[in-house]
Amino acid sequence: MRTPREAAITENPVVDAVPLSRNRDYHVLWSSMLLAELASEVAYIALPLLVLAHGGSAAQVAAVAAVLAGTRMACGVPAGVLADRCDRRILMLVAQGARALAMVGLVVALATGAYSFAVLLVVAAVEGVGGSVFQPAEHAALPQVVPASQLSDALARNAARPFAAVLIGPVLAGATFALHQVWPFSIEVAVLALSFAVLLTLRWPRVTVVSAEPERGSVAGFRWLLRQPLLRATALWLFAVNLGFHALVVTVLIVSGVDGVGYGEIGLTMACLGVGGLTGSFAAGPVHAAVRPGVIVVGTSWVFAVVVGLMSVVPAGLPLGALLGVASAFFPIAGTTVMTHQLTSVPDELRGRLSGVVGLCTDLAGTAGPLVGGLLITVTGSARAGIPACALLLAVAAAGASLSPTLRRFPKTPSGRRNPP
Repeated sequence: MRTPREAAITENPVVDAVPLSRNRDYHVLWSSMLLAELASEVAYIALPLLVLAHGGSAAQVAAVAAVLAGTRMACGVPAGVLADRCDRRILMLVAQGARALAMVGLVVALATGAYSFAVLLVVAAVEGVGGSVFQPAEHAALPQVVPASQLSDALARNAARPFAAVLIGPVLAGATFALHQVWPFSIEVAVLALSFAVLLTLRWPRVTVVSAEPERGSVAGFRWLLRQPLLRATALWLFAVNLGFHALVVTVLIVSGVDGVGYGEIGLTMACLGVGGLTGSFAAGPVHAAVRPGVIVVGTSWVFAVVVGLMSVVPAGLPLGALLGVASAFFPIAGTTVMTHQLTSVPDELRGRLSGVVGLCTDLAGTAGPLVGGLLITVTGSARAGIPACALLLAVAAAGASLSPTLRRFPKTPSGRRNPP
């Protein structure tokens, strides 16, 4: 039997679907999140550059990176609770507005000579918190503007956003910082203001009826995850694969530096990551529709392991980047399958919290991955040996997926209705 909340969702006018290409509110949400991710990529590069430009130490650069990552991880789960208890559109507006105001403060400090490292740390903290609040609210809002029958296609298109931001953001930050240190932050203010303005035009039906027995507290997302075998398995799979991939990226950077690859070619090598991801996002929707989810998850796991294994025998530079792009192309394909299930299998009143928990898993992997990459290089004794070590790590994840009956039997989510809990 459906809860009142589920009944309200079912009666949501979004089920009278227009084609996704003509869904105005989906495009508004998509564009706003793209701008948010672009701003994050600019900040990720420009803030450390600003520390160095003012004579900061490596420890200060690390402190800025730690504040960005630490606030994002610390606030992810509480942000998921807010996404389930508050108006998600208002939350996204507050997050973007706070980030924009923090960057305005930094621009003013630079222009007036009031800059200090303490100011920069405050800005980094606001940037991290704002990003952590925005992400689960946007993620949980998607089913309110897209019908279940189109959710996998919407998620496939969403998968292109981070790769597009990775391609554009670092180049934009570096090029504008070379002109003047205030420019990347001024551009970020403009990008965040545009995201805020776009969000103001977002419309979606507001659901005011809630279930009679709502789950409360930040642990509700963890409890739901632990009660669902497939959600548990996919969360562990996401953590393991992201851990291996982030370890690989830092290893590729170290190998490129040790082998004397030029800075320009290193940039192109990393650009292959974005190109591959964008390419894969175009194929994600059709593949999700045509292939069983279990085949997608287990198959892509082995593709990652095999392709990374091949990377250990090719020269550094563009050949390494080409294989990195091939591996990254399969990320959005598997991600679309996993995220479609996660969004359709959880009640609306828990979507934000589940998104916060899953985001915590991926953020932990993203933070630990580079450390694991450095540790693998230290243990193996050479930078080049770190690549097959990453391949072995991904092979362990692939073997775990293959041995998991839950992942092998991953069912297709029926269009238009939720899997039973």
